[in-house]
Amino acid sequence: MDFLEYPEVVKEEKGGLVPGRLKLTNQSVIFKNNKTGKVDQIQASEIESVRWQRLAAHPGLRILLKSGVLHRFGGFQDADNEKLGKFFQTNFEEEIKNKELCLKGWNWGTAKFVGNVLSFDVDKNTAFEVPLTNVSHCTNAKSEVTLEFHQNDEAAVSLMELRFHIPTDPNGTVDPVQAFVDNVLAKASIIQATGDAIVTFKELQCLTPRGRYDIKIFPSFIQLHGKTFDYKIPLDSILRLFLLPHKDNRQMFFVLSLDPPIKQGQTRYPFLILLFSKEDETTVELSLSEEDIKEKYDEKLQKEMSGPTFEVISRVMKAIVQRKITVPGSFKGHSGTHAVTCSYRAGNGLLYPLERGIIYVHKPPVHIRFEEIANINFARSGGSTRSFDIEIETKTGVVHTFSSIEKEEYGRLYDFTSGKKLRIKNRDIKTTKEKPVYNEELVDSDVEDEPDAYLQRVKAEGREREEGGGSTDEESSDESFAPEESGSEVAEEYDSNPPTSSDSDEDYEGSDSGDESDKPKPEKKPKEKKPKEAKKSRSAKTVKEPGMRKRKPKKEKDENKPKRPASAYFLYLADNREKIKKENPGISITEITKKAGEMWKEVTDKSKWEEQAAEGKKKYEKAMAEYKASGGGSKAKEEQRTPKKDKDRKSSTVKSPAKSPGSFKSKEYVSSSSDSSDDESKSPKKKKADSDSDDKMEIDDAASGSGNESGSD
Repeated sequence: MDFLEYPEVVKEEKGGLVPGRLKLTNQSVIFKNNKTGKVDQIQASEIESVRWQRLAAHPGLRILLKSGVLHRFGGFQDADNEKLGKFFQTNFEEEIKNKELCLKGWNWGTAKFVGNVLSFDVDKNTAFEVPLTNVSHCTNAKSEVTLEFHQNDEAAVSLMELRFHIPTDPNGTVDPVQAFVDNVLAKASIIQATGDAIVTFKELQCLTPRGRYDIKIFPSFIQLHGKTFDYKIPLDSILRLFLLPHKDNRQMFFVLSLDPPIKQGQTRYPFLILLFSKEDETTVELSLSEEDIKEKYDEKLQKEMSGPTFEVISRVMKAIVQRKITVPGSFKGHSGTHAVTCSYRAGNGLLYPLERGIIYVHKPPVHIRFEEIANINFARSGGSTRSFDIEIETKTGVVHTFSSIEKEEYGRLYDFTSGKKLRIKNRDIKTTKEKPVYNEELVDSDVEDEPDAYLQRVKAEGREREEGGGSTDEESSDESFAPEESGSEVAEEYDSNPPTSSDSDEDYEGSDSGDESDKPKPEKKPKEKKPKEAKKSRSAKTVKEPGMRKRKPKKEKDENKPKRPASAYFLYLADNREKIKKENPGISITEITKKAGEMWKEVTDKSKWEEQAAEGKKKYEKAMAEYKASGGGSKAKEEQRTPKKDKDRKSSTVKSPAKSPGSFKSKEYVSSSSDSSDDESKSPKKKKADSDSDDKMEIDDAASGSGNESGSD
């Protein structure tokens, strides 16, 4: 077998177990940290010995290097012992031996130093081991030696101090206590400024932690010296280097990603961010010999270096830290820069889409690798149509929201995330009991004008087809809510006695042409008049103002009318819909349309569907000519010229022979009178002239007849 891979393995680091992925090839052992993405690679030529031992109640691998560094991996099963043994024997020529541990509860034993490991043995078996790289300080007092350890914030429980009692030998020539201390200090990870710094940069502007610092670079660590605080950063804690141009094209960010982070009290700084002006230049001289430059740094440095400050310090850091510098990739915003202005939490900053992740600077800095991202959601920015938000959810469940991004950036960011094969989440899909309802603006809900031209075109063509084929659901839904209708709750607020549905059209369209002649007058009891009711009745006239919206005449669908032909794009969509579904299982209707639009944009030869569309258009025009020649559509046009309310008005003005002329009274007159005796003594109001001449004549006859009978005129 060429390699073995274990996706759920833990590595012991500073007393804590870090989850990651272990891969063994015929040349190296590679471990990748799931949290930070840091990769530790062990070459086959560096391995001194491999042992199979217990680690945190589970079998583990103990790999000791020739340099004395110890690596321990856990999370294996007992059945993996044989498989790993064959692999190491075949590819590394190393035999995996079982390392037995002492389980006695004795605290007397023998201390041994093997490489960078302090082993405490009882009965010739190891009781516990201490990697000396975890030791931060060592002190002694008489016969007692105290070891202090680096604090690991990620570990639930940390060992901070360990004390050894070492018996002294009065006849011995060597002090065993001092020898023990010397062995620990020789291999411990104690940051001490021994000798001169390789290079020193004065008064650099630092954004995180804030202030101006002198930066001294030593062979094993970096020292930040400020007016208030000093920081020491081991080189092995620097994970990544970033060189990012500011959006104003006049400044540069130089970012160092740290793990573990530097701390000041309870404040942690996982990033060191330096800000430089492109115009600032410097000249430095390195305190390195020509041999060191050639052997240690492969001639990547020069004895004397000059140029822009950000360029000099980035070159020095790259050579000494031995990490690649990450710069922005191919992404560019609508302004031509590599950054996008946005807000994160309470601060404003810049978001840089990189080739393998996204980084935000500067307060607080955030770096998210693509492999950490579970999904990305594009959402509205607090109801605003001028900007949108990006919600990035990691696989651990943490959601980062970058808000107030200009809507012009949407198309570029969407194309970028799609090109990186990141999952774009649709959070606005709502389901009902009847059928799922898909929000078409889910992906594009951040901007007022859709940036996707093809999706916009699909919507427009769909509307045209619906309008050509007959009435749509949208029109009927608009008609369902009409404040002018007497049956609605809005009308009841204006009239305490709303009219029935049969006369709602005439009453609420401003028609007072004596329509009450066909209905018996309501019987009213005397002394039931209330001033409030009269006010409400009079206020009902406000509903009839000419500015109010009138009810639209409902279109009647003609089944014989030819259907509009499909466009070339719709024909292409019909041919490829099933293909898109198979390639993208679980895709929504909106995403199918958008995917088809992107594919259609890339199609170079569209002649097939354009010819089909042209042929369909010819058939449609021929069918429409035959339809119109047979008289199709004339009835609908006639009904549009003669509104329903006019026909009802004409029919309602025909006088019934059973009724006397005095019975023609307007609704306003009837509702405002208190009893039948008062009606006889009062004159009705003069009716307004109607545009229809026939209606006007009938209204005048009715009014004159009413006046003669009452005798008041």
